[in-house]
Amino acid sequence: MAGADRLSAAREALAAAESAASAYGLRSGPATTGDPHPKGDTAGTPGEQAHTDPQAEARKVVLRQLAMGPRTRRQLEDKLRDKGCDPQASARVLDRMTEVGLVDDEAYAEMYVRSKQETKGLAAGALRQELRQKGVSDELVDAILQDIDPQQEKEQARALVARRLRTMRGLGREVQTRRLAAFLARKGYDAGVSFQVIREALDDLPEHGRD
Repeated sequence: MAGADRLSAAREALAAAESAASAYGLRSGPATTGDPHPKGDTAGTPGEQAHTDPQAEARKVVLRQLAMGPRTRRQLEDKLRDKGCDPQASARVLDRMTEVGLVDDEAYAEMYVRSKQETKGLAAGALRQELRQKGVSDELVDAILQDIDPQQEKEQARALVARRLRTMRGLGREVQTRRLAAFLARKGYDAGVSFQVIREALDDLPEHGRD
C-alpha cells in the first residue's frame, strides 16, 4: 500500500509540475519559434543555441527525479549539477518548484522520519545523520526530531532486540550484549537506552536465568 501511495503521489506531483511549469513558461521541449527548417539548417551551430532552453532542460531533470519520489532541494541541485545544467536556470526552476510545493524539505523530512522509523527502526541519532546527508538544514532536522517520543523510541529498540535475539540463540551473554549494542548503535540509539533494553531482554531469557 505504501508503494502504491508513493507512486500515486509521484504521479500527482508530476502532473502538478507540468501544470505549474506551463504557467511559468517553462516548456519541456525544445523551442520551436517558427523555424520552418529545423533539421535542414546546414549552418548548424548558431541556430542550435536558439533551440536549447536551459530552463526546460533543468526542468526535465527535476521532473524525472520527482516522478521517482520526493527529493530535497539539495539532492535536486546535486543532480542538476551532475547533468551539467546551467546554475542560474536550475535555481529558477527549483525556486518555482518550491513555490508550488513540489520541492518541500520539511515535508520530505517528516515523510522520511516516519518511513525509516516504521521500516528500519531508526532512532533520532541515525535519522539526524541521514537527513543532514540529504541536505536538510540543521534547524529543520532539530524541529522535526524533537517530536520523537523517547518512550516510543525505547519500545522500538525493545522490538528490534527481540527480533535480533532469535538469530543469536546459544551464544554467550557477553557476545550477545556486544553484538546487540553494535546493532542498536548502527540504528542510532543512545548507549544508555541500548544497554538498558539489552539487559532487560537478556535477563528474560531462560538460558540466562538465575538459579
